Amino acid sequence: MKSRNTKIILILLVVALTVIFFAFDLGQYLTLDYLKSQQQTFNNYYQQNRFSTLLIYFFVYVLVTALSLPGATVMTLAGGALFGFWMALLVVSFASTIGATLAFLVSRFLLRDWVQGKFGDKLKAINLGVEKEGAFYLFSLRLVPIFPFFVINLLMGLTPLKTSLFYFVSQVGMLVGTAVYVNAGTQLGHLQSAAGILSPGLILSFILLGIFPLIAKKAIGVVQSHKVFKNFERPDKFDYNLLVIGAGSAGLVSSYIAAAVKAKVGLIEKQQMGGDCLNTGCVPSKALIRSARMLSYAKRAKEFGFRNVQVEFDFAEVLERVRQVVKKVAPHDSVERYRSLGVEVIEGEATIISPWTVKVNGRLLTTRSIIIATGARPFVPPIAGLEQIDYLTSDNVWELRELPQTLVVLGGGPIGCELTQAFARLGSQVTQVEMLPRIMGREDPEVSEFIQQKFSAEGIRVLTGHAAKEVKIESDRRWLLCERGGETVEIEFDQLLIAVGRQPNVSGFGLEELGVKLSERGSVAADPFLRTNFPNILCAGDVAGPYQFTHTAAHQAWYAAVNALFGELKKFKVDNRVIPWATFTDAEVARVGLNETDAVEQGIAFEVSRYDLGDLDRAIADSEDQGWIKVLTKPGSDKILGVTIVGSHAGDLLAEYVLAMKHNLGLNKLLGTIHIYPTLAEMNKMVAGVWKKNHTPERLLRWVEKYHRWRRG
Repeated sequence: MKSRNTKIILILLVVALTVIFFAFDLGQYLTLDYLKSQQQTFNNYYQQNRFSTLLIYFFVYVLVTALSLPGATVMTLAGGALFGFWMALLVVSFASTIGATLAFLVSRFLLRDWVQGKFGDKLKAINLGVEKEGAFYLFSLRLVPIFPFFVINLLMGLTPLKTSLFYFVSQVGMLVGTAVYVNAGTQLGHLQSAAGILSPGLILSFILLGIFPLIAKKAIGVVQSHKVFKNFERPDKFDYNLLVIGAGSAGLVSSYIAAAVKAKVGLIEKQQMGGDCLNTGCVPSKALIRSARMLSYAKRAKEFGFRNVQVEFDFAEVLERVRQVVKKVAPHDSVERYRSLGVEVIEGEATIISPWTVKVNGRLLTTRSIIIATGARPFVPPIAGLEQIDYLTSDNVWELRELPQTLVVLGGGPIGCELTQAFARLGSQVTQVEMLPRIMGREDPEVSEFIQQKFSAEGIRVLTGHAAKEVKIESDRRWLLCERGGETVEIEFDQLLIAVGRQPNVSGFGLEELGVKLSERGSVAADPFLRTNFPNILCAGDVAGPYQFTHTAAHQAWYAAVNALFGELKKFKVDNRVIPWATFTDAEVARVGLNETDAVEQGIAFEVSRYDLGDLDRAIADSEDQGWIKVLTKPGSDKILGVTIVGSHAGDLLAEYVLAMKHNLGLNKLLGTIHIYPTLAEMNKMVAGVWKKNHTPERLLRWVEKYHRWRRG
């Protein structure tokens, strides 16, 4: 009760002082114009009453800072003008720190218990960070004021940071910035006329004010680097400007860019050039999907005017075609091509020994920077009995030469859905098992329902809400045991394909020993510049996340390579604003930006414009008139927030919207663009027309109607 009364009294006192400040417009006395107009009066008073002037100034400064009132910056300038550099620096340094500490304590006393009690679970990571690195965080904020100092004072009061540490770090951290402002004040104090604005001293002071944050930011970077690198010996010279570990999409693009700008770059790969995309992912899966689609067209022969079409095939020959497709694409990613581009390709297993040293085939290679592009691998969940069988994943499914009669696909994401439909069309009896309530959980529910209905029509058994628990074997028969609503469901299979996601490759090449930090997702933790906690070690692609797509790996690679090579001069934050993706089922599902589910979850207001493919001439002509396009826009505007396309060639058709969102083009621009007739791309113009119709200016049209009536006489 006593504490509560104290809080009430303190709140009333703070409110009263703040009200007095604004009610009596005391801020007018803390402006540069007022202080300049009274400069001579202040100087005379100070010459006659030095101690009392300093004491009053000190007390007012502490009060202004403690109450987080505007005026501290002007008072600092005034101190320099009135007291001179050294005396003002001494007084302001202690007054600002004491005032900041009082604000810190008031915030802690009044709000910390309530904030921590209400949001403690969400602030856990912040609290741990402050306990471990609080002094450095505060020092960085004091040197480079990203946020106003009063905000830092109040927010730090809500954390576990010790008061004594807050005071000491603030005293030291604000000293350099205080000196810059006090020096500017001394120059303003000498300003007698407009001509004085051009005085070298004043110009230098303003230059210092402008470049101080940049210098401080650079100093912090040097301090951070020294802290991270202190236990490692830096080589005197380097063999390479850049070493890239992993020759998948991210690694290939990173090394290509480095070679293009004439850097000496080494690309290290222990298995196959091209990574997962070429050898076990995008390329082989799309080749298989294409073959399977040919069979689906044969089964739909009557839709195209044919009485009957019979297709004879051997599954092994289909998989051989897949292998030939991979072989045909492989030269694009080959050792020979990249060596011809100026990349030194090193075949072997890499181990990072230090921030500048990588060991390969017994050789120690030194480099200024390293890019980790080691990709990801299929995640295999802990299912009892799984070790008893040779299960399939997206890595080894391409080794099959006999078609499974009964196939269970575990996973309802993009990979699981694509392979489910492909194998079903090739003749397997497929059961798809998904733990969540619906397949394709990242898309809107209507998309999931549409694809599931498509699967069911093709004879695929889809079991959602089923959690895989155990693999059981009896004689030559195998079952997957799943739990659903407390009951056990048994699903017999010949082959089990696991497609429940992918996990980054972060172990086995020195990251743990070096101390490179990982994120909660298990990927390499990186800042917006794709740097790890070692500034010269960067990452890109699946190992970095959060998007595990070939095109985002290539996208990130540009930023990683440029920042690795030129980061000391200029760094670029990776731009993840417009990330498209597609699931290559039939119909395809492609998306960029928000869908309705995302927008609702994030509380973002939106309007929906929708166009069904059943009304599009080319889709009708192709007998592909199932699906739709849905565009989310900002209410009352044609600004595109997100697009979902469900239908034939959706992945290709989405590109127009990726361009539009990247360059802030609205639906009006798309509506005014000529689209060839008849093409599927016309749907993009049609949906823009839907938006336009929904935003018809009715009042204006009524006046136009009257105008036309008047013209007719």
